Amino acid sequence: MSASDPVDPVTPLAGLGEDAILARILPLLRSGRPTAGADSSPVIVGPGDDAAVVAAPNPLVVTTDSMIRQRDWRDDWSEPEDVAHKLGAQNISDISAMGGVATAALLTVTADPSTPATWVERFAAGLGEWCALASVTIVGGDLSSAPEGTLQVSLTMWGDLQGRTPVLRSGARPGDVLAVCGTLGWSSAGLGSFEQGVEDHPAISRWRAYHRRPRPPWEAGPEAADAGATGMIDLSDGLVRDAARVARASGVVLDLDRRVLDETFVSALRPVYPSGEAWRHILGGGEEHSLLATFPRDSGPPHTSRGRWHVIGSVRAGEAAVTLDGAPVEVIGWDHFEAIGE
Repeated sequence: MSASDPVDPVTPLAGLGEDAILARILPLLRSGRPTAGADSSPVIVGPGDDAAVVAAPNPLVVTTDSMIRQRDWRDDWSEPEDVAHKLGAQNISDISAMGGVATAALLTVTADPSTPATWVERFAAGLGEWCALASVTIVGGDLSSAPEGTLQVSLTMWGDLQGRTPVLRSGARPGDVLAVCGTLGWSSAGLGSFEQGVEDHPAISRWRAYHRRPRPPWEAGPEAADAGATGMIDLSDGLVRDAARVARASGVVLDLDRRVLDETFVSALRPVYPSGEAWRHILGGGEEHSLLATFPRDSGPPHTSRGRWHVIGSVRAGEAAVTLDGAPVEVIGWDHFEAIGE
């Protein structure tokens, strides 16, 4: 069987073998930056050897993230292409939150041999599509078998600071303003609609699409760094939980503005969700991958090429905490291990 031969939709990976699988998916992944030493590419040697060779003239920003079926997606809610887009999004948002520009990544697929080969091909095609959108090159990775029922994908991604000083969680200062770029609550609202079977509102399709394929404002991270952001984080586990990480790292209080959150974000969810539930999606909804950052009050957040920064609070001195109009707020959000068994 050659790489050009069609694969029956039910053909398992075990029916192809590793070399044939790679021959099919590698061309689908070559949709990012040009390779083979082109002037605009950091890739000197791409997939095909024991390791890739990538030029690194500047400090690298490196991150990794993985997704596993039934924990991070369900096949009845997400297509393979959706999984690829979400995997790319959750990695690039971490690079962006440091002020970096993503350049390349390593892909790992760990699958039960009975996994349909077409699932892996569609995933690879979706990731190639995402790489073209984000200008990221897949330079190699690993393909491995796994116990029955297991399907896991992961990326290790790196990026270029382009001479910038990395923006850390520990840089927020009393007197700064707190701002968010991107959405709040959309992914969580989309997931909630799947879980509750809610389908009778036009906004639901938009929230479900965002849950399947979040589109973080990754261009805004480097722009925020250039504009003087003092601290920044990717919102992957919920606004309150991730804001608390900045508060602890910086030793400050992040005070959220109830009126601004209500008017800008909560109100959009109320036509579908009761007020209390809408607030839970905004404060605790995960997998949003928007950017939360602090800026000096006299300059504030920048105008960006994609997305808009909304000032949603302030930074003040005090014991590390997140508050809502000065009052304590329950730390809610996603935790991989606390959630097990719930």
